[in-house]
Amino acid sequence: MHKKLFIPGPTEVRQDILDAQAKPMIGHRSKDFAAINDGVINKIKKALNTKNYTYVFTSSGTGVMEGAIRNCVKKDILHAVNGAFSDRWFKISKACGKSADAITVPWGKAIKPEMIEEKLKTKKYEAIALAQNETSTGVRAPVEQIAEVMKKYPDVIWLVDMVSSLMGDIVDVDKLGIDVCITSSQKCFALPPGLAVCTVSQKALDKTRTVTDRGYYFDFDAMQKRYEKDKQTPTTPAISLFNALNLQMDKILAEGMENRYKRHIAMAEYVRAWAKKHFAMFSEEGYHSVTVSCIDNTRKITVADLNSELGKRGFQISNGYGDLKEKTFRIAHMGDLTLDEIKEVLKNIDEILKL
Repeated sequence: MHKKLFIPGPTEVRQDILDAQAKPMIGHRSKDFAAINDGVINKIKKALNTKNYTYVFTSSGTGVMEGAIRNCVKKDILHAVNGAFSDRWFKISKACGKSADAITVPWGKAIKPEMIEEKLKTKKYEAIALAQNETSTGVRAPVEQIAEVMKKYPDVIWLVDMVSSLMGDIVDVDKLGIDVCITSSQKCFALPPGLAVCTVSQKALDKTRTVTDRGYYFDFDAMQKRYEKDKQTPTTPAISLFNALNLQMDKILAEGMENRYKRHIAMAEYVRAWAKKHFAMFSEEGYHSVTVSCIDNTRKITVADLNSELGKRGFQISNGYGDLKEKTFRIAHMGDLTLDEIKEVLKNIDEILKL
């Protein structure tokens, strides 16, 4: 039996999107694929209202997180760490041999603008990396306020992980001045895993062109030059996934980003109200994610047992991540899910727990 996914990736994928992957194969150096790649990029730019360069890599989001470090940082980078995935980015920087420092707050808390400004005042850092949506804790960073701080430091490259929020939450990449914005296909795009999308500002691309030893696969300059040449990618793309992305972007544009955002907000608010009635939110008040709710297991239920019972009914939610396993649980409200589907899964949780 298929379990409908209410987990923060991979998210539920509609049948027509799955079917789009079954189209006959074409040559990845053909004009047909160039048209698909070019079309996808322009549709993403339209949805995000961005003029920044946009690339689609055959990769997980983690790949482009490493790519952003390799492309945009020569030595010193500051990381904002408030959960598992922002911490992973910090570890990636160190693994790439960069001089990386971290602002660290307890899991469930948000990084505040003043914390960042205090560090940037030292003039030590050429880049800062943060998670706009920390998937492990359901915390949304106040990027709109952080952007006001970043404007005071125009030479600092701003790298943002929106892996679990882009195409669900609305962030004006250009207005805020985000230099590299990263996401991947299996979250709010509601596609299977395997593609990563990033937007790159002119400032970031200019910086890339001054960085040596930036690697090969995720080289932004190489991506841009190949796109300008013939709308292709430097290495072999996952053609089937591009077909699915192409169809999904048509559907996203037809829904409209404002409507898509409102749908995500409606689902988020419903889950939060339910959580506050029966449990408590783990994420700091005022900083709740639009796409995934991390719920404090105040009733000390066995989350694994709850999920097992939900599985028998055709649903799946997510246990807490890492050290938060069984201490929290997460319900995703992202991608193509609807408020009715959210109500359905919560009704089943109510019945199982006799709430």
